Amino acid sequence: MMDNATEEPRRCPARGSCPVFLAMSSGVVRYAPSGLGPALEGSLGERPWSTDSPPQPDEGLPPPLAANSIPWKSAGPCKGCREAPGDLVDTCTREEAPTEEGPAAAKLDMSRLRSSSMEIREKGSEFLKEELCKAQKELRLKDEECERLSKVREQLERELEELTASLFEEAHKMVREANMKQAASEKQLKEAWGKVDTTLFAEFQAWRESPTLDKSNPFLERVYREDVGPCLDFTMQELSALVRAAVEDNTLTIEPVALRTLPAMSVAPVECGSTNTCALSGLARTCHHRIRLGDSESHYYISPSSRARITAVCNFFTYIRYIQQGLVRQDAEPMFWEIARLRKEMSLAKLGFFPQEA
Repeated sequence: MMDNATEEPRRCPARGSCPVFLAMSSGVVRYAPSGLGPALEGSLGERPWSTDSPPQPDEGLPPPLAANSIPWKSAGPCKGCREAPGDLVDTCTREEAPTEEGPAAAKLDMSRLRSSSMEIREKGSEFLKEELCKAQKELRLKDEECERLSKVREQLERELEELTASLFEEAHKMVREANMKQAASEKQLKEAWGKVDTTLFAEFQAWRESPTLDKSNPFLERVYREDVGPCLDFTMQELSALVRAAVEDNTLTIEPVALRTLPAMSVAPVECGSTNTCALSGLARTCHHRIRLGDSESHYYISPSSRARITAVCNFFTYIRYIQQGLVRQDAEPMFWEIARLRKEMSLAKLGFFPQEA
């Protein structure tokens, strides 16, 4: 049984132009096919009709259809209305519900959007604040580092200035000391020139212009007479003459006694004298060296005193040979003072003054 109720016309949710009018009351059903205009709908009226009686045709209108002769699926032309009547009612009700609650839902959505926007804005603001704090912290650290580097640079600049000042002061001091030493040397040189025989210097300058080893030269003749001759004048006159000739020819060899005998030598050298007697002076002395004259195989043991005298003469001849060969590039004055020093060494060796290692 169906309750007596009147249903308002519902519109198909799929199409707005296909209304379906349903009315149920006491077994009477009203039905208006879709597609009729409002004028026709009003002219139909509310004529009750029974399911047992045949339909009464209206004037100018097609006969009404029986309610039970048309299935619910084909009652309407729209696809969205192919459901049971109850489902159709519920669907239409659900479709109209948002329309009735639209403003409230819109307000709710707007409030949610606003809250979401504010939340996003707050989070963005917090993120920007955090980034700003980090940037400020990094900036402070960089400022501190720059300040520290600036202090280090200032300290280095001060130290550099102090070092430069000290170096300049030391350089000026060295220059002053050098000037003082040069002045003292010049003064000593002037004093020495006042004491030196100008004849000796004149003879040396003449020899320097054309250096030679000829003993007839005035300069060398004086040196031979005053220094070389007395220094090489030993007790054994014959051996002394041989030694002088070997020194002049630069063929004299002096070697330690430890090297006198070599196992590889096929011919043993001829020993003259012994290690306890000097072959030149004839005195009983411990001989640490021996001499060999030219290509001779004979060796002569000499004392430290005799060795010092021969060495002093050899040094003099070596220097004048360097001058002759052009190996000494100095002015006349330094050369003359070096020759004077070598002559002094010969005089001291002649008198018996010599280094202990000789």
